[in-house]
Amino acid sequence: MTTDYRIIKPTSPGRRGLIQFKCSEIYKNRSIKTLTKKICESSGRNNTGRITVRHRGGRCKRAFRIIDYKRNTNGKLLVLRIEHDPNRSANIALVKTEMGSLKYIIAVDGLKTNDWIKNSCGISNECRLGSASSLGNLPLGTKISNVELYPKSGGNLSRSAGCCCQILAKFQDKVLIKLNSGIKRLLNKKCTATVGIISNKNHFSKTIGKAGRSRWLGKRPSVRGVAMNPIDHPMGGGEGKTSGGRHPVSPWGKLSKGGKTTTKH
Repeated sequence: MTTDYRIIKPTSPGRRGLIQFKCSEIYKNRSIKTLTKKICESSGRNNTGRITVRHRGGRCKRAFRIIDYKRNTNGKLLVLRIEHDPNRSANIALVKTEMGSLKYIIAVDGLKTNDWIKNSCGISNECRLGSASSLGNLPLGTKISNVELYPKSGGNLSRSAGCCCQILAKFQDKVLIKLNSGIKRLLNKKCTATVGIISNKNHFSKTIGKAGRSRWLGKRPSVRGVAMNPIDHPMGGGEGKTSGGRHPVSPWGKLSKGGKTTTKH
């Protein structure tokens, strides 16, 4: 999959400094209707109507693409096209099974139209880019993505753009892998993974350019705590411009930096 860098002329303040990446293989028309469903936007509100996640709402309408994370159908798959998915940072691929049914899968980097890939490939040398296999059948050092935590549960790990895991060691019924964050996990050798790195590696090199594009994506403005009054935020108030006078905290007094982001397993 070839990605071209697009130079934007500074015709307005929003276009100045804008960085975009253009992929020639991305399909331009609508998605398959039977593989999509409606999304009801919540704007960060729970079932009682209260805002539980701030700074969300007002994004453009989108349809949810139903992705096959399990990859449990045996046989070969033909890649019909590569599509953009507004619900995730990675691109997706429309594939056709030997029985003629259509499915969406997360595309890996280097996957092209009219490529043949396999699900549940048994021998390691048969697993081409984009094919799915159990961890026990893959050689050491293989870059993998869309990895299952438990057998037949569907891929959970490394599904974002440019992410991948690496197989470090094999034991009797376990496989040690290294995640993109550097954390090492010991998984069952029957867990399924996709060979390759997730596509759209340049996603995090893009720049928004203007506040309006953030609003299209559903991100509402946020006000700094130090710019508020003392009644509105723990870091608010003070004479003149102050930096808070304490370690950064949330509006409810919880430390906002240095906290753990994962739970114990």
